[in-house]
Amino acid sequence: MAEPDRRSSLSGHTVNDVDVNSTLPTYKIDIGKNQPEDDPIEKREDAAVETKETTTEEEQYPGAFSLTFIVIALILAMFLVALDMTIVATAIPEITDQFHSLDQVGWYGSAFFLTLASFQSTWGKGYKYFTLKNTFLLSIFIFEIGSLICGVAPNSTALIVGRAVAGAGAAGISSGVYTIIAFSAPPRQRPAYTGILGATYAVASVVGPLLGGVFTSNVTWRWCFYINLPIGGVSAAIIVFLFKNPPAARPAQASWKEKLLQMDLPGTFTIMAAVVCYLLALQWGGVSKAWNSRDVIGVLVGFGVLVIVFVIIEWRMGERALMPARILKQRNILVCCLYVLFVVGPMFILIYYLPIYFQSIKNVSASESGVHNVPFILTVSIFTIISGGLITAFGQFGYLMIIGSVIATIGSGLIYMFDINTGPGKWIGYQIVAGVGTGLAGQISIIVNQASVEPSDLATVSAVTLFLQTIGGAFWVSAGESAFINRLVQKLPDTAPHVNPQLVAAVGATDLRKVFSPEDIPGILLAYMDGLKTAFILAIALGGVSVIVSLFPRWVSLKGKAVAGGAA
Repeated sequence: MAEPDRRSSLSGHTVNDVDVNSTLPTYKIDIGKNQPEDDPIEKREDAAVETKETTTEEEQYPGAFSLTFIVIALILAMFLVALDMTIVATAIPEITDQFHSLDQVGWYGSAFFLTLASFQSTWGKGYKYFTLKNTFLLSIFIFEIGSLICGVAPNSTALIVGRAVAGAGAAGISSGVYTIIAFSAPPRQRPAYTGILGATYAVASVVGPLLGGVFTSNVTWRWCFYINLPIGGVSAAIIVFLFKNPPAARPAQASWKEKLLQMDLPGTFTIMAAVVCYLLALQWGGVSKAWNSRDVIGVLVGFGVLVIVFVIIEWRMGERALMPARILKQRNILVCCLYVLFVVGPMFILIYYLPIYFQSIKNVSASESGVHNVPFILTVSIFTIISGGLITAFGQFGYLMIIGSVIATIGSGLIYMFDINTGPGKWIGYQIVAGVGTGLAGQISIIVNQASVEPSDLATVSAVTLFLQTIGGAFWVSAGESAFINRLVQKLPDTAPHVNPQLVAAVGATDLRKVFSPEDIPGILLAYMDGLKTAFILAIALGGVSVIVSLFPRWVSLKGKAVAGGAA
């Protein structure tokens, strides 16, 4: 039998999972009915084992001082990743003004999500086969390089490349922080520290649009990326000086050939190429090229062919695959993977296109649009925590999937009703409704999937779920862009016949009133509103699909399974 992976055992089991009494001899001394039932010999042996465990923990884990700063470093790293997911949203209108690139809005989010998703499994294998400390530092370095490229980007293409590089590093950071905390915190304290990391993610999601708006309005949008450099540097410095590779995290022994095979690089780059073809089709179709043009049809065919190639590669790779078939054969895991792919759609579409609504239609600054977007993002963060708490308390998830999806769909429908004259009462209230739904539903898939497998499969199922969650973000943000731009260009000849539709698409949201005459602005805004409504229709549709998918999982109790795992 193969030796079990030490890392899986450490992260999946705690000291409390071991039945000490089952491993010790039991002595029964019967000298009278008044004799205490507890055997003193057994007590002494139990005490000895407990003392030994305590001593082992003290030797295995860093001291209080080092642990405190290691946790701070991990919080900073997690903050960077979560911040980069949302900080660019409120800066997009200013970026499109400078680069005249409204037709590339989807890429600013999708490029980051694309590599963040595709490299999840690669980094997971990296932490298994290479030293934990150096692998984590490498992920921070790559993220910092990507952020620097974004900060100094001379054009839209360079910015997109920088976002892709940063996403590749962010994939390693997001999986690395949880791996390091598993080896740094004693099992009894680990849930508390994991909760702190989760709260950091929620806080960064709220702060991101606000900070992006402040930088864009008062300094420059480039500081949305420059801010990553000092924060990442502090995090890396703490890890360099205070974190030591624990003995239990020794890299698995394998040849270099086997290590490369475990990375499933063919699968990773094939799915990336497929998604790029999909994104190009949405960017070109109906805007710069006709939908029936040779180029658009070519990339759509390429997308289909590459997906087929990816499936074949994954089948041939077996256990080394990015998405092992053995894992996906479980009903609840398969359903939850499909669920997360669709349920993230409303959230990401609203995060990226509500700022465009506020800055173009309502004519507010980037920082003000960030404030206007807080009702949605704050509600999402709060109800994500509430959802996890309810599952922990009651062990049931099925009703939350259905309720969350229904409310998210209703909320997206309410936001679809936005128009040029919508007042604060409606745009605040409708965002809260949408936030409640997406918050309740957003994290259910990762919770259920982690509770549905044995500890040795936790890293794999987490990578698969996060891959589909983030690839969904890339898909739906770009689909929203295509819907928005296509409808905008189609509508302009009717609402503003004297303007060039391609010029409107190139100018950017915040410069509309600077470039076009006051007589043309009302018609342009009507076309903008129609385009935004089309993107919001996509959010409604995706929410509706998630409602249907939510009806198919097997309802089982997760009580007692959230930590140790177990078949579901």
